[in-house]
Amino acid sequence: MWWTVFVILLVLWLAGLVTAHTVAGVIHILLVLALTLLVVNLMRGHA
Repeated sequence: MWWTVFVILLVLWLAGLVTAHTVAGVIHILLVLALTLLVVNLMRGHA
């Protein structure tokens, strides 16, 4: 389940980078959330 959330956030981030620079803050927040979920998931050993 966490991988699904990670992939969705990552895809949204990439889409935001391609489409607009005006919402860069929101896009980078999504990136931080995706990376945080990935790190937590890896630390728990569910990778």
